[in-house]
Amino acid sequence: MVSRHPGSCHCGGVRFTLDSDPIELTTCDCSLCVKRNALMVKMPEAALHIEQGEQLLSLYVWNSGRAKHYFCRRCGIYVFHRKRAAPDHFGVNIFCLDGFDATALPVRATEGAGMNLVCDDPRPEWPGPRVPATRSEKSSV
Repeated sequence: MVSRHPGSCHCGGVRFTLDSDPIELTTCDCSLCVKRNALMVKMPEAALHIEQGEQLLSLYVWNSGRAKHYFCRRCGIYVFHRKRAAPDHFGVNIFCLDGFDATALPVRATEGAGMNLVCDDPRPEWPGPRVPATRSEKSSV
C-alpha cells in the first residue's frame, strides 16, 4: 500500500501531497541545485497533488526552458521542479515533506553540470558545454 506524504513550503501557503513512496534521494551538481543545496526525491507527475496555494507558486525557467522550478512567492522556498531529463516527473524538495524521515533512503548524485547550455548568453560560472539555442528552443522558453 502506497502512503500519502503531505508537504508544504515554510509559510504553509503551498500545500501538496505525494501519492508515491520515495525510494531514493538525489542531489544535482548543476549551478542552480548547488546554490539552493537541493536534496530531492523523484516523483511521477501523477503522484504530486497541489492541495492549496497554486497561485503562490512562482516559476523560474532558465537554459533550455524544459525544467520548471517552482518556489513559494511568499516565503521563497523551493518546493519542486519539473525535471529537464524526465519531464513527466518532478523533483520534490525532501525537506518540504512534513515529518518525513529521509535518513533511511539512499542518496544518488546526478550529474547536471555536464548538461548542455542552450541559452544565448550563459553566465560564465554555469558549467556545461555551450550550444547555441535553436529557433524552436528560443520560442519554447
